[in-house]
Amino acid sequence: WTMTGNMNIARKFHTASRLINGKVLVTGGYNGISLNNTELYDPSTGIWKTTASMSTERQEHTASVVTNVNVLVAGGIKDGLFLNTAALYNPSADSWTVTGNMHRLRGAHTATILRDGKVLINGGDSGDGFLNTAELYDPSTEIWTTTGNMNYKRVDHATSLLTNGKVLVAGGLYHGPLNSAELYDPSIGIWTTTGSMSDTRQCSTLSTLINGKVLVA
Repeated sequence: WTMTGNMNIARKFHTASRLINGKVLVTGGYNGISLNNTELYDPSTGIWKTTASMSTERQEHTASVVTNVNVLVAGGIKDGLFLNTAALYNPSADSWTVTGNMHRLRGAHTATILRDGKVLINGGDSGDGFLNTAELYDPSTEIWTTTGNMNYKRVDHATSLLTNGKVLVAGGLYHGPLNSAELYDPSIGIWTTTGSMSDTRQCSTLSTLINGKVLVA
């Protein structure tokens, strides 16, 4: 590990997305209050610079690079209020535009980009309780549609796209940390349970490796 440039603003509960130009976009987060500011990291110089702010402050939201260009941010929490709003960042114009709202308020959920380019959002906290619901965002229409519910409610879980196109979700929190796992099949919109992890985990990560196995850490 080597040190690199510091961000301009300290933050937690933010997102980081690698853009097609190789830069990294950091959005929102929390630093005493929910944040709407964003920063870009340039790996060629190791320097961060502030960029266009989101119209809404967000923490514990998700960010997904859709259509290989724009960044979709969805949901999250604004100073204790849960959000269903979403916005798109255009790197070439350095601007944000509002896009369609999710069907549910949610924060601490996950987002996975599917093979067809749609974005799967699942689980999280609505402010009134944990969720097992899921929905899909279509970048071509900017519309959200509901899809099959998970078998378990989860918050602070992890997801990863598998080599077969299915989505693995594992762990999280619901009445305590979870070790259960499920698979989402985009072709039928249904979740099925799969083998449980040996340990309970929340706020962990899932990474699909080149050999098709998934590393949880």
